[in-house]
Amino acid sequence: MNGPAVTLTVSAVDDRELRLRRSFAAPRELVFDAFTKPELLVRWYGARGWNLVGCDVDLRVGGAYRFVSRGPGGEEMAQGGVFREVEPPARLELTEVFDEQSYPGETLIRHDFEAADGVTTVTSTVRYATPEGRATVLRYPMARGVAEGTERLDALLRSVSTDSSRGERS
Repeated sequence: MNGPAVTLTVSAVDDRELRLRRSFAAPRELVFDAFTKPELLVRWYGARGWNLVGCDVDLRVGGAYRFVSRGPGGEEMAQGGVFREVEPPARLELTEVFDEQSYPGETLIRHDFEAADGVTTVTSTVRYATPEGRATVLRYPMARGVAEGTERLDALLRSVSTDSSRGERS
């Protein structure tokens, strides 16, 4: 590998499931932390122009999380769920439901964090409750929003890694 893939790839697994994949030039532990620690999540989570204004994480099997995001026009979007599997720094599995969700059921998300040669690849498997749910999400600019979020994450990871190499903590 000449370096991490800097674009998000999104592929359909079947009529209910999507797979998202992105690599980062950062240690697996740091990438896992960025997905689970509120002080890091608020610095990157969401599409460009959206920011977490509420971020509660009870990181344990059976623990809940709740995110409230605010967009550029002041609109808010909230989501939450429960952690089903927590295996730092290798795997995170959780449910997700939006407060004003436009499709039925609970979504199951599994993030796998794989490290090799200083690069961490995150593979996210997103399983919707119904084929209609997946189809609805694909009509939204979901891939663009997630890609923008991973660009923000990449910038955060580079800044935290740079601070760490200088002996500072962010």
